[in-house]
Amino acid sequence: MPVIRSSEAVVHEIHGARFVSYASPRSGSRELCAWRGEIPAGTKAPSHTVDREEVFHLLAGELLMTLDGRAERITAGDTVVVHAGSTLAVENPGGETAVSWVTTSVGLRAELADGTVLAPPWAN
Repeated sequence: MPVIRSSEAVVHEIHGARFVSYASPRSGSRELCAWRGEIPAGTKAPSHTVDREEVFHLLAGELLMTLDGRAERITAGDTVVVHAGSTLAVENPGGETAVSWVTTSVGLRAELADGTVLAPPWAN
């Protein structure tokens, strides 16, 4: 039984946010990835298009999420389903760090507006 202790989680930082990876192929997961995202106040992540469905659950704080051009303010307890092929932007206009939990399938790729393709290590 793979048990990932919090001390074993792998931390990645990109675009001003912190991603703490718990479930991934590196930790024994075969199909799903899961991580905690920490988005500091004032952070605005670049718009990106994902090739896999993501389930984004906000644990703490508040975010402005723009999905396929539609902006929604979400607060702790809200969940956003991001379908494969959707374009997503995340911004924290609040005064505190927002904390999220994200689950997707192994192999997620994200394409930035400039055509750069990212294969986030926390999802592969």
